[in-house]
Amino acid sequence: MNTRHVAGRRRSATPDPQRMLGIYLNDHLAGSSGGVALIRRAARNQRHTPAGPPLARLAEQIAQDRDSLRSLMTALDVPVKRRRIALGRLAETVGRAKPNGRLLSRSPLSDVLELEAMRIGVEGKTSLWESLRTDAETDRRLPVNQLDRLLARAHRQADVLKDLTADAARRCFDAEPGTPEERGHSVGGAAEGEAGEIEGEADGEAPRGLSTGKGWTS
Repeated sequence: MNTRHVAGRRRSATPDPQRMLGIYLNDHLAGSSGGVALIRRAARNQRHTPAGPPLARLAEQIAQDRDSLRSLMTALDVPVKRRRIALGRLAETVGRAKPNGRLLSRSPLSDVLELEAMRIGVEGKTSLWESLRTDAETDRRLPVNQLDRLLARAHRQADVLKDLTADAARRCFDAEPGTPEERGHSVGGAAEGEAGEIEGEADGEAPRGLSTGKGWTS
């Protein structure tokens, strides 16, 4: 038996934590790039509806969250895989082809489908921050306080999107007349005033305590 070959196979079977981390973070970065494109498009499409202002605030926040992820990757010495990012944007573009009940125009069902997709994206981002927060207990490169703020904001974003999705579903499926305000429903109020709340992110800067200069910009 070729012992050198066997030893080589054993070494190759050993997980490489840094490589696994790189794959994991780049997958999330690709998803966040598609998510930014999706929520910006939704904010434009609904700018004349009650959902417009909260969606615009969420779009700003989610773009900041993507910048935070890039900065975290820099701090962790994880290179950005631009091909994965391109695939994430492509997936978002392909997702626009979902049937919405109309051939040539936008329908209320489009709002429901987009908001549901955004909710799923924010849930995934919440899991990402939770995983990094756990790792921060032993990895001093990760800023605990920053991750706590990102995690708390992701929970608030999820609450806003839950309300917006419920309103969109009512508009699409409910024959009851009247606006959500007339029926006593609030639309996306939890997002009010939150944009730029994380230190150092309002102007597209890296979070405090993290290295800058590597990564990519939107």
